[in-house]
Amino acid sequence: MDALQIVDCDFERHGLQMLAIVNDAIEHTTWVYDYQPRTAQAMAAYIDARRSAGFPVIAALDDRQALIGFGTFGPFRHLPGYKYTVEHSVFVEKSARRRGIGAQLLTRLITLARDGEYHVMIGVIDSSNLASMVMHESFGFECCGTLSEVGYKHGRWLDAVFYQLVLETPSNPVEPPRMGGA
Repeated sequence: MDALQIVDCDFERHGLQMLAIVNDAIEHTTWVYDYQPRTAQAMAAYIDARRSAGFPVIAALDDRQALIGFGTFGPFRHLPGYKYTVEHSVFVEKSARRRGIGAQLLTRLITLARDGEYHVMIGVIDSSNLASMVMHESFGFECCGTLSEVGYKHGRWLDAVFYQLVLETPSNPVEPPRMGGA
C-alpha cells in the first residue's frame, strides 16, 4: 500500500471528497440507513457539530494528498450516564476498500477514544457489511446484539448489528452531584 497519512480532517480542503464517499454509500449500499444524498451544507454542519462538541474527525490521505477515507465518533446516546460511551463511523472510498485504510482509521479512533477518557466504543454495522464486522472483531470488538429489521432500504428490511469495544479508560469516572431533594 502506498504511503497513507491519518490527519485531522480539513472540511474546506476535503469536504467534497467526504461528501462523495458518504453519498456513494447512501446511494449504493445499505451501510448508511439514509435515502437522500447529503448536501455540502449538511455535511459541513455535521462535521462542525462534531468538532464543536470536542469530537474528532480524521481523514486518510493518499500519497497525492487526496482524501480516501475518514472517521469520527460522537455521543452514543444523549443522556448524561452515557458520557463515557461513543459511537464511531468509518468511511472508505469505494476504490480504496480492502487495503487496510479502514483499519488504520479505526486504530486512530481507538487511540483518540482512550486519550479522551472514553470507556466504550460502539459500532453499528449493517448485517450485510461482513468486511466491517470482521475488521471490528480483529480489533477486539465483540458483537453484543442484532436489532432485526430496524431499517428499510432498497426494498428490504435491514438488520443492525452492534459491536462494542470496552477500553480501560477512564482512570477516574465521575458522576455529577445530584441536584435537590429526594
